Amino acid sequence: MIKDRRKRAAARRVRGGNGRSLKPYRAWQPLSRALHHLELTDHRGRQAVYSVDVPYWQRLLTENGEGRAHLYLNGRHHLDSTLPAVFTVPGGTIEVEATSYGLRRCHYVGEEGVERRLSPDPRSAEGRRSRMERERPGLSRCIRVVSLVMLVIPVLLVVPQIVEALSQVPPVAERWGTLTSPVNLPLWLNSVLGLCASTASVERATRLRWSRALDGQG
Repeated sequence: MIKDRRKRAAARRVRGGNGRSLKPYRAWQPLSRALHHLELTDHRGRQAVYSVDVPYWQRLLTENGEGRAHLYLNGRHHLDSTLPAVFTVPGGTIEVEATSYGLRRCHYVGEEGVERRLSPDPRSAEGRRSRMERERPGLSRCIRVVSLVMLVIPVLLVVPQIVEALSQVPPVAERWGTLTSPVNLPLWLNSVLGLCASTASVERATRLRWSRALDGQG
């Protein structure tokens, strides 16, 4: 859950929408857009569909590089905000947070504190990954294990090399001394490990899984 102070700051960043129509999710957008939906009933018993649309390319247009989240109500642009975003909806809020690889959070938080994740659009990368988890749980578990291994191995092999390089900086060396990494891999192999880690982080983002230790600062 977004902490109260950040939540209040996020609420101040919300702007009114312009009423434009929600564009359908296209087949070529899995790496450039996230789209999630939520059905709610207000105090009058009226049902409404809220959709959270996060175009990843909009990171380039914001000062903090986090991008924007857009909230649609029954297919019409209702609100938008820079990320992390907190949108007030009937009975609670919708909280949205992003990482460098996708979303880490897209949840409805009720006034009583109960959370539930929004449903990904079936055509999105998150929707396809969710369907695989339902229909082919064995394959899904296998992919989860592989993605975890693809993150852990680069951390174990690359981080010691980074620490060694940092220890060569004169102020650090003078204060703490130099360190020697137990592994010394060629540049091409370090590049491959970095690519594996990035791919694994994208897969984890499709499940809204994130860890500071494994996935970085986000």
